[in-house]
Amino acid sequence: MFWWVVKAIVGPLLVIIWRPENRGMENVPDEGPAILASNHLSFADHFFGPWPLRRRIVFLGKRDYFTGKGIKGWFSRMFFSGVGVIPIDRTGGKASEEALATGLRVLREGRLLGIYPEGTRVPDNRLFKGKTGVARLALQGRVPVVPMAMMHTFELMPAGSMPRIFGLPGRPGVRFGEPLDFSEYYGREDDREVLRLITDRIMAAIGELSGQEYVDRYAADVRAELAGKAAVRKDDDEE
Repeated sequence: MFWWVVKAIVGPLLVIIWRPENRGMENVPDEGPAILASNHLSFADHFFGPWPLRRRIVFLGKRDYFTGKGIKGWFSRMFFSGVGVIPIDRTGGKASEEALATGLRVLREGRLLGIYPEGTRVPDNRLFKGKTGVARLALQGRVPVVPMAMMHTFELMPAGSMPRIFGLPGRPGVRFGEPLDFSEYYGREDDREVLRLITDRIMAAIGELSGQEYVDRYAADVRAELAGKAAVRKDDDEE
């Protein structure tokens, strides 16, 4: 219920303020399970991505969204629970297996599962290397993957800032590509080369929709590297 309330309230505001430009909604199945694999530019993706669809998307999100304290933590838990985000532990190992099991459960219930293969919001406006969990889910769940590209949300709401209204390079929105069929690889979900091949094909499809420059590195590694450089510069300034 909360999701539809948010959609009814926020949707008209998105139209009035930003006039989103959305394309390819016909590529999302009207029923049955499917994976929607998207780039992840901004917190605003949570609004602009699902909004034009009649079906609700269930996203897997980091557990940190649900562990905050105080009023801010309470609001975060309410919001992400209400819009259908399922908390997962992304530390790897057993936690990754639990995340995979959660995603498979969503697909077996016949729902749309949203995934950000880059694993985190990107540090700049480029497309980064995808993690292979999306490929494992596609093969084990035996479902199509719909590439999904967020447009201009990075400029609209950079990390740590309020949404911008003016000065954007284009109208924000989302583009959905034609479903990708990986049935020829069913039964090979333990083959690392196959998982990388499928993941790279998914990222390439997202890139064709978004027009982003591709970087063959994980976004989390680049963010950590940039954070380290920033810390070094801060120490230099203080000396």
